[in-house]
Formats: sequence, C-alpha cells, structure tokens
Amino acid sequence: MSQINNLLTNYSPSLTRRALLQAAALVPAAAALADTAPVIRLRLLETSDLHSFVEDYDYFRDEQDETVGLTKVATLAAAARAEAPNAMLFDNGDIIQGTPLADYVALPGNFPADGVHPTIRAMNTMGYDAATLGNHEFNYGLDLLNKTLTGAKFPFCSANYLHADGSPCLPPTLLLEREFTAEDGGKHKLKIGVIGFLPPQITHWDRDHLGGQIHTHDIVEAAQAYLPALRAQADLVIALSHSGISAAPRQGGEENASLYLAQVPGIDVIFTGHSHRSFPGPDYAGMDGVDAIRGTLHGVPAVMPGFWGGELGQIDLTLTRSDGKWVVSDFTCATLPICQRQDRDVVSLAADNAAVDAAVAPEHQKTLAWIRQPIGQLTRPVNSYLALVNGADSSLALVNAAQTWYATPLLPPSVQGLPVLSAAAPFKEGYQSPENYVDLPAGGIAIRDVADLYSYPNTVAALRVNGATLREWLERSAGIFSRIAPNNPAPQALLRPRVPSYIFDVIAGVTYEFDLTQPNRYGAHGLQHPTAHRVLNLCYQGAPVADDQEFVVVTNNYRADSGGIVHNPADVVLHAPDKTQDVITRYILAQRQLSVATPEIWRFAPLGNPVTAVFESAPEAAKALLPLGIVSQGDAGDGYTRYALQLS
Repeated sequence: MSQINNLLTNYSPSLTRRALLQAAALVPAAAALADTAPVIRLRLLETSDLHSFVEDYDYFRDEQDETVGLTKVATLAAAARAEAPNAMLFDNGDIIQGTPLADYVALPGNFPADGVHPTIRAMNTMGYDAATLGNHEFNYGLDLLNKTLTGAKFPFCSANYLHADGSPCLPPTLLLEREFTAEDGGKHKLKIGVIGFLPPQITHWDRDHLGGQIHTHDIVEAAQAYLPALRAQADLVIALSHSGISAAPRQGGEENASLYLAQVPGIDVIFTGHSHRSFPGPDYAGMDGVDAIRGTLHGVPAVMPGFWGGELGQIDLTLTRSDGKWVVSDFTCATLPICQRQDRDVVSLAADNAAVDAAVAPEHQKTLAWIRQPIGQLTRPVNSYLALVNGADSSLALVNAAQTWYATPLLPPSVQGLPVLSAAAPFKEGYQSPENYVDLPAGGIAIRDVADLYSYPNTVAALRVNGATLREWLERSAGIFSRIAPNNPAPQALLRPRVPSYIFDVIAGVTYEFDLTQPNRYGAHGLQHPTAHRVLNLCYQGAPVADDQEFVVVTNNYRADSGGIVHNPADVVLHAPDKTQDVITRYILAQRQLSVATPEIWRFAPLGNPVTAVFESAPEAAKALLPLGIVSQGDAGDGYTRYALQLS
C-alpha cells in the first residue's frame, strides 16, 4: 500500500500508463492482505467492592440472600469465560472488610491456620489475573493486610500506595504476558499492562492504622508518572481504579477521580468502583465526558460492577493490528447481575459455585456460631426504617448511648466537665437495597445484631468543638435533604437522590431544627451558599447554643481524622483503641436488659404552609408510621414503598 500511496502522492501528467497499471494491480493484493490481518476478541471481567460477601448470605439477618455473593459471580464468570476463548479476570479492591465473616477473621487468633484469608481463598479458585487495593483493605491494620496479600495466587498492584519514604508498597504496574487466539485460529502473545489506584484519603480515614507509615499520591499524577513506561512495553493497558466517577472541576487529590484518569494518555480500559453503583447506567447520565449508555469515560471503555458481588463487569474488546501495534477497534461494556427483582421477589440468575462455597465453608460456619451468641435483651424493637425522617430514631439512639457511656470516663482532664455529645449516622437505611435496614425485635440480642447496628470496624474518637463548629457540622448533615418550596402544592421529594446516608450525623445531647426552605450551605467541595442556614434553634438543655460554647462530641475515627470540613485534627481529644462494634457489645452486656430511650433530637422547622414530602423506605416501615402521621402511598418499584409526610 505504501507503493500505491507514493504513486498517488507524487502523481503528475508525466506518469506513464504502465506505472499506473502496475499500481492498480497492487490494490487487490493489498486488500486481500488487510482481510487476513489478525483480529482478537478479548473479554475482560471485573469484580469490585466485594467486601467479603463470598457466600450468598446476609449475616445480619442470619439468612440466605440471593442479591449478594462472590459464589454467584463465580458462576457468571465461568459462563462468560466459556463463551470467549480469550478472557481475563480482575478485582478492583475493597475485598477483606464488610461482613461479620471479615470481622471474625480479623479477631486475634482467628486468621486461618493455612495462612489464607477465606475471601482470598475463594478468589484463588476463580483464577484472577490481577487486582488492586481499595480503601477498606486498611480497616484492620497493615499486619492483617500484608498477611492477606501473602495468600493470594494472583498479583496486586497500586501506583499511589507508598511507604513513608516514597517507595512503592506494591508494584505500581504489572506486565502480564498472555497468549490469545485470533479469529483465524492463529496464536498471538500480547503483553497486558495493568496499573492500580486507591483513594488517597486512606491516610486520613485510617490514620490510626497508617499514621507515619504510609503515604499516598494523587491518582492522576501517579498515572502520569507510571503510564509512559508501561505503555511503551504493553500492547494493552488496563487501569484498576478503586475510585468513583465525578465530573466536578478537578482540584487534585480527588477521592472519585476515574473520569479525570481517563484523560491521561495511554489507558485502553478503566475498571472503576468504590461508589457502589453500576456503570454503564443511568446514575451517570448527562455528565460531561461520560457516555452512560455505551460505557465510556472521555471515550475510554469503562465499567463499574456494583457492590457485594451483585454484578460482574464485562468489557468485550476487538483488537486489530495497525502499524505493527494492537489497537482497540471496537468494544462493548456491560454489567451482568446475579439476580433481578420482580416487585418484592428476588429471582436468582446464577447458581452457587461449589468451589467457592467449599473454599469459605470453615470460616462461614465459625462466623455463624460467633454471631449467634446472645449478649442481652431488648425491651422494645429497634429499627432504622425512618432514620432519615424521624428525629427520635431508635437505632441511632442505641449507638449514641453506647458511645457516650464508653468515652466519657476516658476523656482527658483538659475537657472533663464539658458537655458530652455523641454523633452517629445511619448506615443501614435502604441506600443499598430495600432489605438493608436495621430491624431488631424485642427480645434477645446477639453479636450479629451489633454488626447490623454498626456495619464498619471504625474505632471511637472524640473532638472538642465550639457551638459554631457544631452548627456547621449539622449543616453538613442537612445536605441529605432536598430543598422544599413552601408554596408548591404538589408532593416534593424529601431526600436528595443518591446522597449516602453516612453524611447524616445525628448528634445526641442537643436539639435542633432543619429549615428545608433554605438551600444546602455545603456542596461537594465545601461551602456553596454562604448565606444559607438550614440549622435553626440549636439548643443544649433547652438554652440556645452560643458560638463560643464548648462541647465534646464522641464520634468515629473517620470523622476525627478527616479534618478540614468542620474541625481541625488538633481538636481530637480521644483516639480510643476499641471498635464501635465492640463498644456497643460491651454496653449491651453491661445493661443486660436494654430499654432504648428515644428522645426527639431534631425536627423539621415549620414551613408556614402545609406541604407533602415523599420518600421511600421498606414496606416494613409501615409498622412505625402511626405515631408520626406518615402514610403509605403504595409501591415505588424495586421493592420499596413510597411514603408521604405532612410538613406544616
């Protein structure tokens, strides 16, 4: 073809007829050569945010759960591989934390005798090609993480996870050589480059475990540092980005940086995660640089496969040879669910995988025995069905009572005598699924119920704050609510869509109101509406809180170590060694007979006009509605029920 191009480029009337005929004769031969150029179909599979949901089991409810489980994803992965002669499997992090099984294994003396974490043991049976770390890998400390990595039969990489001296803790990149079969039956060896990233915020979120030992780097800057050398060696480059998708203006150090990462030259595919959502999908429709239907970030094929083993990510690539290189000439992106909902019923789309079940069976049985141990009695039900709409929620009241009970005697002399408050957010309030609520009946309470009340292995901490800081803290919490137009007679959404409930700290020991007619004072990147104030009538023991009035607020290490929002790290007066789950367990053991007091901590400020606000919760929430004047409006789809609350 170069000879043809040369003749055409240098064409002049003086060209002989013989030369033109010779050039024309080359065209069929060149076309035939192009037709026989090798084409490789390559299937790339991803899991992410497994959080040790290996079995299809809900340890909190102590029952089978068809909506979760690596055991079912393994079946989908096996079927996907059977359909494609060339396939690779990757994991995108958040592997070893998230279930009571993970908590049990992390307890002293409980790590398996064979030296392999049960989740890793299950993954070893599936033949992963590579993986990266997520932020929750660090929740139990570096010793457990390093022990876990030792048991993996597949390599891990991370380009922005560093020792304090700046040296990499893991290989920043990997170069995997694989032989693939082309469409014509020919065999070709390709070098697959892999680069991994984790949220740089881990050094704040898990400072108790990582302080002074670990350094992190901005995701995009790490990519710019390592990609040129990797690209020079690799036929294909895959980014394992344990980071979500945000289209907000880049500022550096982002937690959700996958969209910015897509603009770094040299990446062919991005596997993303961390946000517990699905991509491609409607959650990301309308974002600049994002094709939420085809599944691209600035044109780069990408996928995010949900959470807890609910989906398998799949990208099918067509690779062709161009100028001596393999290039992606076509692709499709999809997530494959393990189940589907039909009203309130869950229909499984994948059977359990026997090898995965067997791999985790010993620890699964030990976990069941552990979580079923009784520790006390509840004299009244405790649930979280209305935790976002009711200022007297019982599930948060129990957590706040336990935190105050534990932390008060541990406070240093410098703050003794100050009023002690406690902050807790609802982790299980339906954000993940209509089954994801706390629902403890009166009667015996077991360890599994404590994990239900508090899902994360956070430790207890305490901050010294003044009244002004306390008010700003609550303004951040108020971001969970939509803005209400008091003169609009139509029903209005009470809650903002896709805002995680963990931002909604309820602070016990004070009372306050939320004025929903005001815009949110804070946005994703800090102060957004400086003149807006949603928090009204903030009082302590019935008296207004002054800006310079001082308090101690008991919270968790995530809040204490993520300074810069409403406090400084210097405000931390207590870093306790105990996990919040253990503190709740000790509190129940000390009380034995537990009657949860539920004073009203917050309420909605009067609007001046009657307004109907609507929200979604589980159908079971109906049993808690009568005293609150909330009425059911029927099915809301996907297993939820719509409810209406009259605001006046």
